Amino acid sequence: MLLPPRLQAGDLIGVVSPSSPLTAEFQSQYDAGITCLHKMGFRTLAGDFVGASTWGYCADPQDKAADINRMFANPQVKAIICTQGGITANGCLPHLNWEIIRANPKVFIGISDITTLLNAIWQRTGLITFHGNDVMWGFGNNPQPYDLSEFLAVLAEGRVGAVPANGERHTIRSGVAQGRLIGGNIHCLLKLSGTPYFPDCQDAILFLEAFRPSPDNLDMCFQQLLQMGIFEQIRGVIIGFIDGLQNNPQTTIQMEDILLRITPQFNFPILKMDDFGHNCPNTTLPVGIRVQMDADDQTLEFLEPAVL
Repeated sequence: MLLPPRLQAGDLIGVVSPSSPLTAEFQSQYDAGITCLHKMGFRTLAGDFVGASTWGYCADPQDKAADINRMFANPQVKAIICTQGGITANGCLPHLNWEIIRANPKVFIGISDITTLLNAIWQRTGLITFHGNDVMWGFGNNPQPYDLSEFLAVLAEGRVGAVPANGERHTIRSGVAQGRLIGGNIHCLLKLSGTPYFPDCQDAILFLEAFRPSPDNLDMCFQQLLQMGIFEQIRGVIIGFIDGLQNNPQTTIQMEDILLRITPQFNFPILKMDDFGHNCPNTTLPVGIRVQMDADDQTLEFLEPAVL
C-alpha cells in the first residue's frame, strides 16, 4: 500500500479532465472551483487538455492520460484533482504509466466516472486514491462547510477515526465489519469488470452510489455483482446518497431495498448514509484503506491514515 504525502498550505494541485472536458458553458463554474481551492490555501496548474474536445465530446484518451502522467511526474505538483466526471474516463486506462504513478505517489481525487481511475490506480499500483469533490460540481457548485472540512480533515490532517455524519444514516442490515474501502459510482465500477483494472474485493467494504438510476437499472447492476461473485468476497456495503431516486416522489423503491432483495443468502452488514454521492455534500473517502463499519451504530471509521 502506498500513501501519498498529505496536503500542505501553498501546495500546487494539478487539474485534469480524464472524462468530460471543460466547456464554455461551465467556465464560470470551473473558475469558481479554482477560486475555492485558492481560498483554501492551494495553488493550481491546469493540464494541457483540460478543455480539449478532439473527438467532439472529449479529448483523445492518450492526451487525457498524458496529462495525468505529467502531473504525477512533475515534482512541483503535490496533488491531482479532476474537473468533473462524464462517461469516458476508462479510455485513459491503457495509456496510464503505472511506473510513474507508483514512483510518485500523490493525492488523486475525483468522483462519478473518475471511479474507474480511482479503483484502477489502487489495483495496479497500491496507491491510495480519493473519492471526493471535483473542481466543477464540488468546489465550483456552492460547496458546503462539510465539503471543505472533510477535504482538509482527510487530505491535510490525515484523520483517523469516525467519519462525521452530514445527514441521516440508517441500518439496512445489522452487523459490524472491517475491510479495505473499495467502490464509488456503481455503473463506473462495473465498467472495470472483465479487465485487469477491476479491484480485488476480497474482504472489502464496498461503498456505492449512483446518479439518477431507475430501480431496474440498479437491479441489473446488483445482479452483475452477484454473478461476478463479489458478494461472496466482501465484508459489508455502504450506500450513499442516490440523486434522482431517494428524492424522487414517483418511487418508494430505494437502492438499499434492491440490494436486500438480491442478497437474502448473505449476512454482510449494510449501512445507508447520505455523506457521499451526486448533488450532496461529500466526505472524502480513501480507496484502499482499512475501515470499520457498524451498521447498528451507523458509523464508519478509518482504521489508518490515508496520507503520510
